[in-house]
Amino acid sequence: MLSTIPLIPFLAAYASYPVHAATAGSFVNAGSTLVSAMMMFVGNSEKVYILDKAEGNAAQINGHSAWGAVWDFATQQATVMDVRTNVFCSSGMHLPNGSFITLGGNGAVGPGGNLGSQLNPGGYSASWDATYQDFDGTKAIRILNPCTSSDNFDSPNCQWYDDPTVLSMQSMRWYSAAEALGDGSVIIIGGFSNGGYVNRNYPNVDPATEGGAANPTYEYFPSNGQTPATFNFLINTSGLNAYAHTFLMPSGKLLVQANISTVLWDHKANQETPLPPMPGNIVRVYPASGATAMLPLTPANNYTPTVMFCGGSDMPDFAWGNYTYPFINTWEYPASSKCHRITPEPTDGSAPVYVEDDDMPETRSMGQFVILPTGQLLAVNGALNGTAGYSQATLVTPTFAQMPFGESLSSGPVGTPALYDPTKPAGQRWSNVGFGTSKIARLYHSSAVLLPDASVLIAGSNPNVDVNLTTIFPTTYQAEIFYPPYFNATTRPLPIGMPSKLSYGGNPFDILVPATSYSGSANDAADSATVVIQRSGFTTHAMNMGQRVMQLNNTYTVNSNGSITLHVAQVPPNSNLFTPGPAFMFVNVHGIPSNGTYLIVGNGQIGTQPTAAASVLPPSVRLAGASGSADPSNTSGNNNSSDSTTGSTSHTGVIVGVIVAVVAVLGAIGAFIGICTVRRRRAAVRISPSSSSYPMTSAGLAGAGSAALGMRGAGAGIRSSDSSAFVPLQHDNHSQAWNNSTTSLNTPYKDHDDTAMGRPSGMGMSVDYDPYASSPMNVDNSRTPRY
Repeated sequence: MLSTIPLIPFLAAYASYPVHAATAGSFVNAGSTLVSAMMMFVGNSEKVYILDKAEGNAAQINGHSAWGAVWDFATQQATVMDVRTNVFCSSGMHLPNGSFITLGGNGAVGPGGNLGSQLNPGGYSASWDATYQDFDGTKAIRILNPCTSSDNFDSPNCQWYDDPTVLSMQSMRWYSAAEALGDGSVIIIGGFSNGGYVNRNYPNVDPATEGGAANPTYEYFPSNGQTPATFNFLINTSGLNAYAHTFLMPSGKLLVQANISTVLWDHKANQETPLPPMPGNIVRVYPASGATAMLPLTPANNYTPTVMFCGGSDMPDFAWGNYTYPFINTWEYPASSKCHRITPEPTDGSAPVYVEDDDMPETRSMGQFVILPTGQLLAVNGALNGTAGYSQATLVTPTFAQMPFGESLSSGPVGTPALYDPTKPAGQRWSNVGFGTSKIARLYHSSAVLLPDASVLIAGSNPNVDVNLTTIFPTTYQAEIFYPPYFNATTRPLPIGMPSKLSYGGNPFDILVPATSYSGSANDAADSATVVIQRSGFTTHAMNMGQRVMQLNNTYTVNSNGSITLHVAQVPPNSNLFTPGPAFMFVNVHGIPSNGTYLIVGNGQIGTQPTAAASVLPPSVRLAGASGSADPSNTSGNNNSSDSTTGSTSHTGVIVGVIVAVVAVLGAIGAFIGICTVRRRRAAVRISPSSSSYPMTSAGLAGAGSAALGMRGAGAGIRSSDSSAFVPLQHDNHSQAWNNSTTSLNTPYKDHDDTAMGRPSGMGMSVDYDPYASSPMNVDNSRTPRY
């Protein structure tokens, strides 16, 4: 049975939930992020961490423009943070103790995206810039221990550790992929040493290294001490393998997809098993940037991963161009609306195949999947036409003055989210009924992440080499929150007894769902109840690296007073299914999720995770006549309803908790929560990008215009006790580590054949290339751009 839960900690936990009015299907202003949100991740139940490339943001810290910030869930206010290296187009991942790392980036840049003032050997990149005061980030490993409002944010323990003179990768990596492994370590795959729009010269005569600018190797964090080995798949996919889509499989192998190729890769033996190519020659990696996610792992699918790919672009090879720019006007080329899914390790002995799924409601590049606690996938952001990236020219538009959308290589921003339900029959899986349309273009360098209250934070967009507030698609600081359809319900489940840690196998645990959490038959509510753990991942470039949702197995006992005791299994005893580290637990009843509770999966250490036998659950016990006590009109969360009823992100009803046989009535909890979460407003000046008159596209209308809640103590204890495992976190000689005479760790590189043929782009990236010798492609003019 459920153990007794002290009243005061229970009240304190739920008092931390913010109380913000919400309307299902709507967007609301979530304040300024101060830096453009190229990257985001949820650090804990209170904070979202934001990273930008080094650029001329008005927000300042330590005498230079900031490119880091932390956004508070309760106040919806951001505070700048200092990041020393240029984090432009890094990868990132969680660690077992709840910390996060970001990996690699770009060389130092100054105003206008030009190379920094102190050049690296060879002159193709810079180690430092005197104006922006950013250091070369191409080898950097940055570590953050997320803190809460009760911590001292001025303490080094709450700040980014960013010192590549002490902690760095072996190779320079820009646009690399990262994936957590079953032991909590991280594999870091590929990337550019330098580059531009795509990572190749044209014609592609050197697919391995492109004259030194491509990096076809992989390494690990923590390092295994071995020299990075070559991953042949990166040579075979040369030019279109930035941010390769990577997913850990139950076997410990990795599904890796780039260009139009797919492999199942045993990274330990460095052996590849080719899988079928992407149907229709559709590219889903950057800069095509299709929406990609693993479908939820559930008892019903026997925890067998299936990966979904939607959108992207089927531009022919010539169109992708080279480091400098695409060879066609990409903004005139419609993105794809196609979706495909693949099960890389089928359990029935069949061969893996791509299966075409329902088309998205519209064409979309740079679309991003956010997995909801209900198991549905929300697609947000992106454009009808074109690709990610920015440029000041194309092969057919030779001057910047002729570029119709500034530096943007896309057009037709899609402002209406779309919801994909994998449980529905084919032909009925997509819906956007009742969804509002954002007025903010979310194009290149946009991001989105699930918040602990199950809403979605959307921020960023900056298809510009440096801050530009007046162009048609400006640098964007305004964040928004989108409220999915389940916010129709004003009453949401209020589970009691959520754990702060989960193990791989072992004894099950109980969660109590009070009768006030639902209406109608208790048996029906119990039948519908699911318990999921959700990791929103490190989001950048239309991806959420490490994003995963798992439904835990459960049975139930219906109690005579209408409460429901859920008997819940631990995580299956295979850490490859859900790698160790931070997550949020949600309880769904009738498709309505609770707020999420922060927890740690595994033992908080890097290394082989302890496992036990899979949890054995008691049989379910039903009880006729038992029912919920919530107002039936407040518990509807019809995901297909076009009616949007005012809701709330917190539980505002009377809470009745049954612990063993005692019923505790907490009549004043609503007022208590409201008092504890009164919104505070900063007095600092907030940055607001200039408004754009560019019409937003409503999904389904082809004619729209063109032109964590949890027990902080558990997480904190893990981070505190384990911090000594990361030696660099003890390093304090920053006066010596950070100065303009720091010796560069970079080795010289080049991306041409010893012939000075390049021209400066003013973008802070090398654009030297071999002369192309192919006749221009005949573009298929039958594909009309969608606006």
